[in-house]
Amino acid sequence: MKLSPLRIGDLVAPVPIIQGGMGVGVSLSQLSSAVANAGGVGIISGVQIGFREPDFETNNNEANVRGLKKEIKKARELSPKGILGVNLLVAINNYKDMVKAAVEEKIDIIISGAGLPTELPELIKGSQTKIAPIVSSGKAASVITKVWKRKYNYLPDMVIVEGPEAGGHLGFSMEELQSKNKPDLPQIVKEVIEALKAFQDRGQRAIPVIAAGGIYDGLDIAKYLKIGASGVQMATRFAATEECDADIKYKQAYVNAKKEDIVLVKSPVGMPGRAIRNEFIKKLELDNIPITKCYGCLRPCDPLKSPYCISTALINAVKGKLENGLIFVGENAHKLKKIVPVKELMEELVEETVKAL
Repeated sequence: MKLSPLRIGDLVAPVPIIQGGMGVGVSLSQLSSAVANAGGVGIISGVQIGFREPDFETNNNEANVRGLKKEIKKARELSPKGILGVNLLVAINNYKDMVKAAVEEKIDIIISGAGLPTELPELIKGSQTKIAPIVSSGKAASVITKVWKRKYNYLPDMVIVEGPEAGGHLGFSMEELQSKNKPDLPQIVKEVIEALKAFQDRGQRAIPVIAAGGIYDGLDIAKYLKIGASGVQMATRFAATEECDADIKYKQAYVNAKKEDIVLVKSPVGMPGRAIRNEFIKKLELDNIPITKCYGCLRPCDPLKSPYCISTALINAVKGKLENGLIFVGENAHKLKKIVPVKELMEELVEETVKAL
């Protein structure tokens, strides 16, 4: 038995696994190209991607556009035939410029969350680039699809459903995440599939629905394929790979994390997030960490009220300066035991999934 490929319009990924975008700098050209070469969909995170550019602090927007273009070019050189995408947060201040830069570089897919990407179809007009919103409910899937259909006569090429077990910023309130009856990803996936049927019943093409958040192994993948998902998005597993673009100390933090180390944190952008409770988080629990430099990168962030600068914290982490860094992780990171090559991980996941199906 073989797994059914993931079809996104005319794009066909032999393995129905999308590697989640991890920023700042955790999933760049090296990781995304390795996943694409192994038959999955490799994703570059566009968040503050220009952090290595010399003018990053003084010319943030342009440094990020330049950084994004460089990483897409590099990834394409490393994976000429693989499927490559970028993850761009709707909340970034230069969202339109970043989308246009990705389209200019002929990226295959743009995935967008942290807000609803209502104008995205307009920004990719005339290109072959596919677009996929990230949603956390059937209602959100219905809203964005209706808006795109009404304003642009465009349906999503794919919809990613992110549940409460994901790493990084989460599309749920802190109360929902801490509740005993917290949102259930299989249930949300079913609701999204149901919500999208209304659009497909009008003779439109099928919209692939992708389950994301806390998916760890082949058993998990099989569970979502059985309920009608076309594939899954996984990030945490790919952070602990040889090709992951982060510093080795960052990867090791994932492998060393125990279950009790994984906690919910408040982000300066007003959304809760999931991270490893390290020295940085412990400092935050005592007091705010003053912001000495604001990049003006995220719309909802106010440097005068923010407990810390999320850009600085994420850049420190990816560079291995963990005592001053924020390490976002998925709920199941504590299960990781070692750092492996992407090819080996993909083969293991496919084998487990086939067995579970």
